[in-house]
Amino acid sequence: MASDRDAPGRDAPGPGTESPGRIVLLTTSHRVAPGLLSWPAWQALRGADRVLCADGTHPQLPYLREAGITVDETAPTAQELVDTCAGGRTVVVVATGEGEPRLTDGLAGLAGSGRIQMPDLELLPASYDLPGARLLDLVQVMDRIRLECPWSSQQTHKGLVKYGIEEAYELVEAIEEGDRDELREELGDVLLQVVFHARIAEEGGPEDEDTPFSIDDVAAGIITKLIHRHPHVFGDETATTPEEVKEHWLRTKAEEKRRTSVTEGIPLGQPGLALAAKLASRVRTAGLEVELPQGEGVGYELLAMAARAEAEGVDPETALRTAARAYRDAIRASERPAEA
Repeated sequence: MASDRDAPGRDAPGPGTESPGRIVLLTTSHRVAPGLLSWPAWQALRGADRVLCADGTHPQLPYLREAGITVDETAPTAQELVDTCAGGRTVVVVATGEGEPRLTDGLAGLAGSGRIQMPDLELLPASYDLPGARLLDLVQVMDRIRLECPWSSQQTHKGLVKYGIEEAYELVEAIEEGDRDELREELGDVLLQVVFHARIAEEGGPEDEDTPFSIDDVAAGIITKLIHRHPHVFGDETATTPEEVKEHWLRTKAEEKRRTSVTEGIPLGQPGLALAAKLASRVRTAGLEVELPQGEGVGYELLAMAARAEAEGVDPETALRTAARAYRDAIRASERPAEA
């Protein structure tokens, strides 16, 4: 049997030469707790002739060693790794966070040369991201920006208000325009506002009335609310139509808030048409008989039109924006030079 350095050599092997072996590139997700590896990963690690890792501080190493896996802290070149596999050996490389680009590029170069017989190369994910895992990265990025960015570190809840409003409107526009790429981007911008405000609130201070909370508290609150307001999903109640779902939602919301007026909780700072429609919706849902106030001027006329639109199932804000876009297009058309 030849040693690691004697085989496989740099020339293409002839008949009867020994097996070139196998390289397993083991990747893990930093978003999953170290040591929680897949069963195929543990099998590969226990069956390997050698396990290598270039990063002595890799978070998986203590858990691998605790499980009895010997890990050599070394960063072989592509040729050295190929030589190590000679004689049919299996070598597992525990990839660093960057994914070992130098090593994989080197292996690709050797394979492309056609001068040597390459070991079998397998990419084995040892842990997978769960849905929503990238949100953890967003929290980490926001933490660093808050600490190190001269502008972001000085922002307050009140200072960010205008950006939240702008991003919400840009999201609405992306939805109405039907642009999927723009929609994805604007959802990210809105999500940033949530994470940013939660990061500020985590610090406490006068603006937060010394009651800090984190993004986890925000998520926990909405989870509790969603579960409570969906007894037909998480409880014993039944809902087979959207109307029944809405009835459950309104009933549980009323129990939570214990409001004395249907107008409570309606933000008066929202656009006028949306405000009028929301008030009309609350009145209609509560079964109240309330006459629209009468008065002179376009404001009362718009109030009546908003209430009528809401009763007909039309969002007056959306309807007006649709008409306004048509008006914009007509303006642009009138600005084009007439064709000769």
